[in-house]
Amino acid sequence: MPRRVLALILAAAPFAPAAVTRVEITHREDLPVAGFERIEGKVHFAIDPKRPANKAIVDLALAPRNAQGLVEFASDLLVFRPKDAAKSNGTALLDIANRGRPTAWTMLNSGANSNMRSLTDFGDNFILKQGYTFILLGWQFDVAAAPGSFKVYAPIVPNVSGPVRMEILPNAKQTVDSLPFPLADANSGVLTVRDAPYGPRTIIAKAQWHYSADQKQIEYPAGFTPGRIYEFVYTAKEPSVSGLGSAAVRDYMSYAKKTGVVPGLAVNEIKRTVAFGNSQSGRFLRTFIHEGFNADEQGKQVFEGVWAQVAGGGHGAFNQRFVQPGRTTGQYTGSFYPTDQAPFAPGLLMAKATAAGVAPKLFIVNGSQEYWGRAAGLNHIAEDGSKDLDPPANVRIYFVAGTQHGGGGGGADSRVQNLTNSMEWTYFLRATITNMNAWVTSNTLPPASVFPRMDKGQLVPVSSLHFPQIPGFAIANYAYAPRRLDFGPEYLTKGIVAYEPPHAGGAYPVLVPSVDADGNETSGIRLPELVFPLATHTGWNLRSPSVGAPDQLYSLIGSQVAFARTKAEREKTGDPRLSIAERYRNRSEYVTKVETAARVLATQKFLLEADLPRVVALAGRHWDAVMMR
Repeated sequence: MPRRVLALILAAAPFAPAAVTRVEITHREDLPVAGFERIEGKVHFAIDPKRPANKAIVDLALAPRNAQGLVEFASDLLVFRPKDAAKSNGTALLDIANRGRPTAWTMLNSGANSNMRSLTDFGDNFILKQGYTFILLGWQFDVAAAPGSFKVYAPIVPNVSGPVRMEILPNAKQTVDSLPFPLADANSGVLTVRDAPYGPRTIIAKAQWHYSADQKQIEYPAGFTPGRIYEFVYTAKEPSVSGLGSAAVRDYMSYAKKTGVVPGLAVNEIKRTVAFGNSQSGRFLRTFIHEGFNADEQGKQVFEGVWAQVAGGGHGAFNQRFVQPGRTTGQYTGSFYPTDQAPFAPGLLMAKATAAGVAPKLFIVNGSQEYWGRAAGLNHIAEDGSKDLDPPANVRIYFVAGTQHGGGGGGADSRVQNLTNSMEWTYFLRATITNMNAWVTSNTLPPASVFPRMDKGQLVPVSSLHFPQIPGFAIANYAYAPRRLDFGPEYLTKGIVAYEPPHAGGAYPVLVPSVDADGNETSGIRLPELVFPLATHTGWNLRSPSVGAPDQLYSLIGSQVAFARTKAEREKTGDPRLSIAERYRNRSEYVTKVETAARVLATQKFLLEADLPRVVALAGRHWDAVMMR
């Protein structure tokens, strides 16, 4: 039976880090998985702005303080933990929420969903079967407070105003958009429009737009047109102390290791911590390390392992004044947000952590889309594009070829011109977390880095690609190249923006993986369905005319175009790629080849032996879908 404890306040143990003042448990029950329990609640913090570890938190010194001179805040918490020590592997897996929602849970548990309640929500329950203590903790201040969403409740900084910019790029015509921060000056505001990421801005006369009656929205009666890039800059007030999201992650995970996930549990329950972040939350982890948060207030290491999944070369606006953490960039969107800025290479990224002796073991994992749309190549080339860079010994960089951003798609999407990419990440990811845990637990080395190299001709300019001319298939002719952005003289030292939009300098180099005669990438970790393909798989797709700008890339979505089934079929359409019948005698031969390729990847530790039947079955389903189209 569930054990409900309403607003039960548990004091932190006296030897716990001072930053965690109490844990409030609002719900506790046994999970439908024998030997595990669910704990929900909030973690309450109070930190001293004068402590050296907190100096990096922007505007912390301006935040309201309690009678002891400390800044108070709180975060939502969810824990799934093994009650039976025999079921624990000793590692806490922190799932860094993406815009308030879980990512590791749904990506590692095949068939799981983010409800995380009933046994059906657990999918095949991979995470708990492996013995992890699974944790979700709120870090983003501007997500909605709602069931199943995790946020940090950060204080507002009073009596502070400054410029805020919002980009509006609708897929359908709209006449209003919400302001991300309260309006400070009703006489402020400039609305512009342009038709290319770095094209000239045209000012829309102030008489054509106005603020809503409650001053929470901008209203443009003529309507924002799909495919055009609008920017609105205004003077805002009351920023949140956004960097407390990083402090919450740092301080709670330090507390959990030293004290237990909540007071009253075994002090040594958690022996190691690993953080997983996908996309936005992967960028959060890169920024977390770069800004020195992997050392707690006592200078002790927080995470033994960190995994930044499909974060590209990015960081993010997570610890600045008037930040919008949910914003991102791409080839056509968000070009002037501080998402993809130096340092990129992991050695520079971890400079503070290395100097402090708290550098984690780090996985940087990207797919094809991140090389085309998120500047992933900058992780392992010089910033001037002159040479390859090898990562440090405590870092692995993996490129998974032929994949789109969020895992398998495979169907039509009204936002893009080509069918979406069906290449599935799940089983590679499960092997990767297993490798990470072995590395942090017993120092068992994971596979060596695998990424495309310039010196081997595997990483090239888009203009050097020899992509096949496939009938009816829209081809991308360029990739996203982030610019060097100047937000003002105090941005890098104090997190204060003076220029909106920022001043844009030259572009960083952009290189993409080379392809074969089918248009499939030749380097990196090639999953079985790319080793023995039924289609061309890319990390890019073009915007549909229905959402505007059809010559531009649509962020995060890849493409797929199947081979013709027979030689006669391909010759009829003029498809230069060999047909399926010219490659494989029948379904049985194809599935056997896929199984062979899967077993090779398993010996290399990029797939788990236990998952091979699932991988082969998935390939069989894809064969059936292609042959029945």
